[in-house]
Amino acid sequence: MKFVRFIMKNAALANVPHHIEHFSKFSPSPLSMKQFLDFAIASVGYQIFSNQRCFLAGSTNACEKTSFVFLRQELPVRLSNIMKEINLLPKRLLTTPSVQMVQSWYIQSLMEILEFLEKSPEDQSALQEFVDALVNIRNRHNDVVPTMAQGVIEYKEVFGQDPVTNQNIQYFLDRFYMSRISIRMLINQHTLVFDGATNPVHPNTIGSIDPHCQVADVVKDAYESAKMLCYQYYLNSPELELQELNTNNRKQPISIVYVPSHLYHMLFELFKNAMRATIENNKEGSGLPPIQVMVAVGGEDLTIKMSDCGGGVPFRKMENLFSYMYSTAPTPQVDEKQRAPLAGFGYGLPISRLYAKYFQGDLQLYSMEGHGTDAVIHLKALSTDSVERLPVFNKTARRNYELTHGADDWCVPSREPLDLAVFRLAK
Repeated sequence: MKFVRFIMKNAALANVPHHIEHFSKFSPSPLSMKQFLDFAIASVGYQIFSNQRCFLAGSTNACEKTSFVFLRQELPVRLSNIMKEINLLPKRLLTTPSVQMVQSWYIQSLMEILEFLEKSPEDQSALQEFVDALVNIRNRHNDVVPTMAQGVIEYKEVFGQDPVTNQNIQYFLDRFYMSRISIRMLINQHTLVFDGATNPVHPNTIGSIDPHCQVADVVKDAYESAKMLCYQYYLNSPELELQELNTNNRKQPISIVYVPSHLYHMLFELFKNAMRATIENNKEGSGLPPIQVMVAVGGEDLTIKMSDCGGGVPFRKMENLFSYMYSTAPTPQVDEKQRAPLAGFGYGLPISRLYAKYFQGDLQLYSMEGHGTDAVIHLKALSTDSVERLPVFNKTARRNYELTHGADDWCVPSREPLDLAVFRLAK
């Protein structure tokens, strides 16, 4: 019996390239926040907004069948699109143990989903098996970010860096991690909605979406978590000054339809950076300048601005803050489990920006060297405008991996500025 299973597994593995080639020919189907929410509302059998209804009408069971049919096609498409791009990475990066491990996870997950292509949505046991499979896939991919980061470190330690490789890795990782965010969003919505359980952290969410996400509450939660972490390292922390400006209704707190965990992730990362900079730039004296946060909402956009007095960053270094190949912090060990560091692989900011961009927003930094930094999160205020931003594998994507680094058509100054003190002595 074991021999038969071994033969069948090898046969399935042999067909993986064929399946990837097939599904990568299709483009992913982006969903809006409203579509996610409408479908989930109908699935759990109640309404939050009286003028909304499920775009796929029917009973809870009918919605689960529809979700099953959609995901068993959509997940292979999203997985295959990004798996085609993994193969376009530099060969020396592909051969690192960490990247090979990530590839094996993606292959195994694709194979497990493909097993449901021939199963009937009328089979109740198949629906439950599908939920269980999705949970296993989500757990398997929990460590994708640090494992891929370790692969990049392994590559840099052996082969160093060059502009072309840096550009390829930056382009790929932005798309790879965005694809991962979208896949986890689909999996979380299906498993959270159809397992019948309530999210203990966010009891008001429908799946992973809060239809009335109180932005100020998420800001405070992220601040308190970062503050506790900051105290562990520095025995001190700057205070928070929070303001809200709701131009639609000045008497009401600001709320939007959003994924609280995504917003928390962005804010927590920004608070960590702001606290670290504030403390390290204000070591003398007992008082620390506060971190100021302004939340404003208009007709189209919700904007969160976080301002610190952490000394800022030189303008020439700003682009490095969103680079996966650059980090100001010491490289952490993958098996380090003592406590979460205030700085790690240097992936916090670029991945936070991806969370903002995922539903058509953005995250931008504006720095005044000598004073501090403003971090601005832009989000869509309307759930109809919050549509998934998904990478698509096509000829345009392939060309981005084939670019070569030619001579610059502008004069390039020295990377490091001149030491004016030495220059004056020489004269």
